Amino acid sequence: MHIAMLSPIAWRTPPRHYGPWENVTSLLTEGLVSRGLEVTLFATADSQTSGRLHAVCPRGYEEDHALIPKVWECLHISELFEDAGAYDIIHNQFDFLPLTYTGMTNTPVVTTIHGFSSPGILPVYKKYNGNVFYVSISDADRSPDLDYIKTIRHGIDIRQFDFQPTPEDYLLFFGRIHKDKGTREALEIARACGKRLILAGIIQDRAYYDQYVAPHVDNDNVVYVGSVGPVERNRWLGNAFALLHPIRFDEPFGLSVIESMACGTPVIAFNLGSMPELIENGKNGFLVDNVEAAIEALTRIKEIDRNACRSHVEQHFTVDRMVDEYIGIYEMILKERSA
Repeated sequence: MHIAMLSPIAWRTPPRHYGPWENVTSLLTEGLVSRGLEVTLFATADSQTSGRLHAVCPRGYEEDHALIPKVWECLHISELFEDAGAYDIIHNQFDFLPLTYTGMTNTPVVTTIHGFSSPGILPVYKKYNGNVFYVSISDADRSPDLDYIKTIRHGIDIRQFDFQPTPEDYLLFFGRIHKDKGTREALEIARACGKRLILAGIIQDRAYYDQYVAPHVDNDNVVYVGSVGPVERNRWLGNAFALLHPIRFDEPFGLSVIESMACGTPVIAFNLGSMPELIENGKNGFLVDNVEAAIEALTRIKEIDRNACRSHVEQHFTVDRMVDEYIGIYEMILKERSA
C-alpha cells in the first residue's frame, strides 16, 4: 500500500513550535512508515520524515511571508493530483481546497476534517460528499450535512511527554492568543486564585493581545513565553499545577488538553465542543461553564490523581491507536474497491 499524505504548508511538517495540523500529519506519517507502509509526504521542502518527501514549496508561508499562500497551495496540491495514479490512497490533511482536484483521479481520497473555520466552507465539502471519505476528529465536530467513514480522534507520541507527579504552583494557558481560546478568561481565573500564570502560544490576534493580555504581562504574576517547541512544551505542561482551557468556541479537538494529561497535569476546560470526549469530569480534570465555576474547580484540583491523567491518554489517545484506525479505513476502502 502506497499512501500519498498531503500536509498543509503553513508550517514545516513536523512544526518547530506551532502547527497542529502539521503535527498530526507528521505523527500519522511516521506511524505508518514504522508499520512498513510506503508513504510519500507532500509538505514543505524543509520538512522531516522517515518516508519519502515530495516538496515544491520551500518552507511554510507563515514562516516566510514573501511566499503568497494561494500560489504555493495551488502548486503544492496540483503536484500530487497530477500524479495521483501512482498511489493507492491519497490522504488529504489540507482542508477543503484539495477536494476541488478530486475529479482528476480515481484514486480514493481520505480527508481528515480538522474543523470548520466557518460555515461558509461547507458548500465545498457538500459538493464532494460521497466522492471522498471524510474522517471527523471528534463526534462533536460532525456536520449533519456530511457523511463520514469514521471518527478518529488524534493521538500523540506519549514518549515526548514526561510524567511529572509533583507539580509547581503555576497555572498554564497553552494555545493561540485569541478570544476563541479564552486567554482573557484564563487571566481572570488565575488572578482570582492568586496564582502565577504562564502564557504560551502564538499571538493570533494582535489587537486582542494588546487590549486584554499585554497590560497584565509583568513577567512575575503573568509571564508570556511565546510559542514554544517540544522540549519547552514538555517542561511547561508537566510542571503546571493545572492547564486552563477556557475556550469560547466549539473546539473540534484540543491537542494541548491530551498533551497536558500525558504529563499528569489536569485540565480545567469550558464544556464546549469536543471537551467531553477528552475529559472525564472529576477524573482527569473538570468541565465547567464559566469563569466562576473554573475558580471553584481549582480549589478541588488536588482531588485529581495525576497518574489517572496519564493513564487516560495511554488508554485512549496514543499515536499507535490513531495509526491502527487509519490503516483500518485504508484497508476497508481498498477492499471494497477490489470487490
